[in-house]
Amino acid sequence: MIHRSAIIDKHAEVDEGVEIGPYCVVGAKVRIGKGTKLLSHVSLEGRSEIGEGCVIHPFACIGGPPQDITYRDEDTACIIGSRNIIREYVTVNRGTKGHNTTVGDGNFLMAYVHIAHDCTVGSGIIMANCATLAGHVEVADFVILGGLCAVHQFCRIGKYAFVSGLTGVPKDISPFVMAAGDRAKLYGINVVGLERHKFPKEELGKLKKAYRILFRSKLPLETSLKLIEEELEGDNIQEIVGFIRSSARGICR
Repeated sequence: MIHRSAIIDKHAEVDEGVEIGPYCVVGAKVRIGKGTKLLSHVSLEGRSEIGEGCVIHPFACIGGPPQDITYRDEDTACIIGSRNIIREYVTVNRGTKGHNTTVGDGNFLMAYVHIAHDCTVGSGIIMANCATLAGHVEVADFVILGGLCAVHQFCRIGKYAFVSGLTGVPKDISPFVMAAGDRAKLYGINVVGLERHKFPKEELGKLKKAYRILFRSKLPLETSLKLIEEELEGDNIQEIVGFIRSSARGICR
């Protein structure tokens, strides 16, 4: 299952059922989980771990050194979970000193996606063509990032959020919302995405009400947070409140 033109370091750990196509290069500290396929011309380097059942398309580069001028070849890692589809020319860099880059399970990373050093990417995420994460970005589960969007370093994207194509994200995007624009602004709850994930109508109603109080009223933010805690309840409301209160960069409004 390994093409004769592939270069596999003798110290690499390759599990059962792995397929490695023509001209792939796998470094000494790489671990590849069961059933993963490297189609051709894939580069895996550094201390990289790839989970089970992933499919990595031509010219993807995983585990390369971070694009950080302070990096001095410290032993950091790039850890990617299982069942990920990684399309052509995707780059996922390993971490900087004291950090790792991690990607969860079941993600779809389309062509030319870039995930920079020290990012934490969850599971069930879709990143469309040329979507870009700067360093130290956190993306929660079930987020969709449109093509050519760019996320500023240290920003966070809350779970089930939708970020439109060509959007620049300078601050945190709250969970469950839609964001778009040259500098991201919010455009309501991500109703279509939540319906696809089988959110009940009652829960959608609560999230819409929370959105109106937080982002469409003229109340101060802390007053709005206290109000939705008093009037609404549930894990999703607490997810929003906790996310906003823990924001270091501030949130898009």
